[in-house]
Amino acid sequence: MTEKPVTAMPVMTMRKPEGVTIRAVGERAGVSAMTVSNVINGTGKVGPATRAAVLAAVEELGYRPNIAARRLAKARATTLGLIYSDRRTPFIESVLLGALRATNARGLQFIAQAEEGLTREAAEAAVRALVQSGAAGVLLVPPFAELLSGSGLFEQLGVAAAAIATGCALPDISTVRIDNRAAMAALTRHVAGQGHRQIGFVAGLARFSVADERLAGFRDGLVASGLPIDPTLEIRGEFEPASGAAAARVLLSRPDRPSAILCSSDDMAAGLIGEAHRMGLSLPRDLAVTGFDDTAIAARLWPPLTVIRQPVGDMAFRAVEQVLVSLRSRVVEDRVVAHELVVRESVGLTAS
Repeated sequence: MTEKPVTAMPVMTMRKPEGVTIRAVGERAGVSAMTVSNVINGTGKVGPATRAAVLAAVEELGYRPNIAARRLAKARATTLGLIYSDRRTPFIESVLLGALRATNARGLQFIAQAEEGLTREAAEAAVRALVQSGAAGVLLVPPFAELLSGSGLFEQLGVAAAAIATGCALPDISTVRIDNRAAMAALTRHVAGQGHRQIGFVAGLARFSVADERLAGFRDGLVASGLPIDPTLEIRGEFEPASGAAAARVLLSRPDRPSAILCSSDDMAAGLIGEAHRMGLSLPRDLAVTGFDDTAIAARLWPPLTVIRQPVGDMAFRAVEQVLVSLRSRVVEDRVVAHELVVRESVGLTAS
């Protein structure tokens, strides 16, 4: 009996499936590795003919995805980071809590990165650190959003970003905010409506986009109430209690001291109220004060603050949604949410 000759198996069919790379599949199908990835993961726009060619190459070469790599990519896609100033304030704490709740609700991992340096270089280094830690998206608060807008960093790194509580829309970063100008104008009209005619204002520094918007709203409110704009009654400072206290020492030492002072944040108002008490003033009889944000401290001060409330927790939820949308489509969106005037005892009923 004649034995049949043993023929060698073709090299292609002997290749171990785990040794086939996505690049090899792309070469066989005549497409890029990215197109192969899109077909396998069901992402991107791929035509029927291209999809069929890729799937045929996958079958022919016996390609099997690297499960460990896909798990790592999936973990990265479900991690979001947040950059915030290292100065712990009630506003920052509200943002952190809102972002944590939002990411937990969606089953996402959350990394918070504190940064002391308020420069573009420091902000970029903080973003890179988050990305190296696995973040696919970044949440920002002022002034980091303003510092990074226009830098091209997010496009370069391939991550999405959204900013919480900016003063205006940004061309390359999604934003969720209130209309700060309209809000402060409404607050100013309310104070003027209580009979106050000499009204001071504590503004933030210009590096925060909300600062100039709130200052413009204050002036709008004065004009709408038939009151003159007096720049000597406007003091700029950081969004912290020390700046409010410093502003109080300037404004309340005037011979024509104001009967009301509007502050650009609750923290500023807290410092101003403390200094007014030390100066022997009785609030709201001798001085009306307002804040902005309605953080936890606003209702705990004496007297409790009349404020503009911006829904920071809801804004954080929306910012997380924006990041997730941007990860899929790279869409940049500006959302303006409703604010609320909350009237408490710090303004009183009528100016004396």
